[in-house]
Amino acid sequence: MALLRVVLAVFGLLAVVSAADTECSQMTNTTCETCLKNVKCLWCNTNRRCLDYPVRNILPPSSLCKLKDARWGICWVNFEAVIITVSVIGGVLILSLVICCYCCCCRRKKNRNSSLETEKSMRENEERRVRQEERRVQMKSRHDEIRKKYGLFKEDNPYSKFEN
Repeated sequence: MALLRVVLAVFGLLAVVSAADTECSQMTNTTCETCLKNVKCLWCNTNRRCLDYPVRNILPPSSLCKLKDARWGICWVNFEAVIITVSVIGGVLILSLVICCYCCCCRRKKNRNSSLETEKSMRENEERRVRQEERRVQMKSRHDEIRKKYGLFKEDNPYSKFEN
């Protein structure tokens, strides 16, 4: 009830209270605008009755007046439209809040992790390069030993340039 009043007040749909003491049942068979000047009243379009709003319930029960025919605050908006509008706006707000939280929290973690991952991958690449170089040196020495064993070792060129 309070949420509904707040929503209606935010949208400027809440009627000004002029006759707070008048009972709603006295305004039956009048106009909707006359009935809804008192915020404690509910207008039912089907039987043109002004009723006391059932404050114990958030929404008026269908035995009192159907939602599509019930008016409160202003005459041109029924309860079904208010419920649908509030639900859609609430859903959009919740969805946007979830998306904002995801973008703010998860993206930051991803950026932090990516810098750590970049640093880690650079270290791993350096370690691989060092191991590859060690293997290359070992393979060269092993090949040189095999060449020596079978006399295929290339010795210094006797016709190399003489330097003083």
